[in-house]
Amino acid sequence: MRIISGSHKGKQIFPDKNFSARPTTDFAKENLFNVLTNYLDIEGTRCLDLFSGTGSISYELASRGAAEIISVEQNFKHYAFIKRTAAELGFQAMQIFKTDAFLACRKLAGRKFDLIFADPPYRLEKINDLPAAIFDHDLLAPEGIAVIEHPVETDFSTHPRFSEHRQYGSVNFSFFR
Repeated sequence: MRIISGSHKGKQIFPDKNFSARPTTDFAKENLFNVLTNYLDIEGTRCLDLFSGTGSISYELASRGAAEIISVEQNFKHYAFIKRTAAELGFQAMQIFKTDAFLACRKLAGRKFDLIFADPPYRLEKINDLPAAIFDHDLLAPEGIAVIEHPVETDFSTHPRFSEHRQYGSVNFSFFR
């Protein structure tokens, strides 16, 4: 896993060997950020990273100059890894919380984020409830964008805030505005 662009471009990050998270592939992450930079300037943005896993997306956002990044991860080992890695990289804009992503959405209700990224476990039973967790709690800024990474079987296209779907290899992203 590596940081693709920004102040820490090319920095390799090595999760612990017994890590159970499935990080977004570098190929998919690079394509995702190519799309995102057409929608918003990441520098200075407020970001929410749900189901942070390895922290890969949060590190990328920090490297590109996001002003605030809230990383949410429930698994203690993953949370500790993200916290340690963010400190080692000097990413002061990152705040890491060990909690359930749906609970975090409720607690953050009314806060506005320019970018919300969610990469839930593909077998998450409540994966189809993620857009509601974001929009029912009014988390997205007016010109903001939310992205959910999901398995190919998941289809968000009927959601009223759905914008587009992108697929990079076996990685699928649905965009909401």
